[in-house]
Amino acid sequence: MSDSLAKAREVVRGARSLVALTGAGISAESGIPTFRDAMTGLWARFRPEDLATPEAFRRDPATVWSWYAARRALAAAASPNAGHRALAELETACAARAAGFMLVTQNVDGLHHASGSRNVVELHGNIRRVKCFEQGHPAASWDPDAAPPRCAVCGSMLRPDVVWFGEMLPAGALDAAMHAAARCDVLLSVGTSGLVEPAASLPFAALEAGAVVIEVNAEATPLTPHATFALRGPAGTILPRLAE
Repeated sequence: MSDSLAKAREVVRGARSLVALTGAGISAESGIPTFRDAMTGLWARFRPEDLATPEAFRRDPATVWSWYAARRALAAAASPNAGHRALAELETACAARAAGFMLVTQNVDGLHHASGSRNVVELHGNIRRVKCFEQGHPAASWDPDAAPPRCAVCGSMLRPDVVWFGEMLPAGALDAAMHAAARCDVLLSVGTSGLVEPAASLPFAALEAGAVVIEVNAEATPLTPHATFALRGPAGTILPRLAE
């Protein structure tokens, strides 16, 4: 075990309030392509930015629904990896010693819930959920042959319950995440590029408040020079060692 990893583990063990921020890197280890890497095969001729907008849905709802249906099926077939499970174990360990814990994720695949994490803030929604386009009514079921199906309450087209370009984050999600980041004493930044706002600002809010920030990433990011500890490698390898 490296000296940095050993020191980071001791910090995690003693945390009074721990926040974990996760991005696409942790789910990539479960076989979930990143948002832009997903444009292969039938979808290679599209840019994700041209599909993930309300305007695109209004213009061509069948194509947008079908793309997200394919991504939803991929997420449903994936399993949490050792990194997801280690974060769930950290939450349990924090609860056992009355320490605070919040998991803030940019991912929409639902793998943190599947791994057993409970206090999860989903900044960008969840692709496994569906709501109607006009009123936001949640849909528990829908016609699998329709593209897109219709809301049973108001008749509006159904869409994935994710944040599209140009949309606001879920009500309260960012406030909860920023509040936790500014008050924690340890923040883990896992598998995130540090380029997508507003999530990219959370580790810096923690640093400004005096917290220890531990980055776990396969590559360097804009956060790396500022992190208290920058641990290089897969989340599925490093997080279980931090959680031991």
